[in-house]
Amino acid sequence: MKGSTPILAIRPEPGLSATLSLGRGMGLDMHGFALSRGKTLAGLTPQLYRFYALLLGSANAMRLGGENLTKLTHLPVHAVGEAPAQEARAAGFEVTRQGKGGLQTVIDAVTPPIRYLRLVGNEYVDLSLLEGVSFEPVQVYAVEPRPFDETAAKWLQDEVIVLLHSAAMTRQFMAECERLSVDKSRISLAAMGPRIAEPAQAEEAGGWRAIHISQEPSDEALLALARELCL
Repeated sequence: MKGSTPILAIRPEPGLSATLSLGRGMGLDMHGFALSRGKTLAGLTPQLYRFYALLLGSANAMRLGGENLTKLTHLPVHAVGEAPAQEARAAGFEVTRQGKGGLQTVIDAVTPPIRYLRLVGNEYVDLSLLEGVSFEPVQVYAVEPRPFDETAAKWLQDEVIVLLHSAAMTRQFMAECERLSVDKSRISLAAMGPRIAEPAQAEEAGGWRAIHISQEPSDEALLALARELCL
């Protein structure tokens, strides 16, 4: 798309490469820098007989869950979004429930009683639980921040659209803008969902050129939004 606004993806690998490939296939002027990296943790080995299913809100739980995941494949997976579901299937799990729009939609649709084993990172979304629905969170990975390098920092000096895939990513990007004294009026944010955009929408975080939210929490919808912003 000649003459279009550059688009900067900042999610960690391997998702970053997937986003860049998809965006370039759509003709977008894509750039990328992983503003964080995932790290597998030892995790815990809970008493598995206590759980009915595995609750999955992030593909990273499967990508970075480690070798202990093989001990969990007898548990059906309840996931939100296509990416976590695909990763679960690739790891040998059966996905019996798949929601979209947020992990809360999965919880709201189940019939109690049910107790989940929830694989999480160092940050995860709070959920409102119905009576008879519970989960035990087990941290199996962590996402560690990385500062922008010199090349990536230059992309923020001109008009650019930045893709945001998580609320933690939004907060980290805001911190990097502060560290680098970036002129935020040149930056448009495209977030995968309302919760992801919230940190940037706070009154004290103002000054962005614009903040947009995709209609669905998927890479396809986020890049379609970015394409519209380029026109």
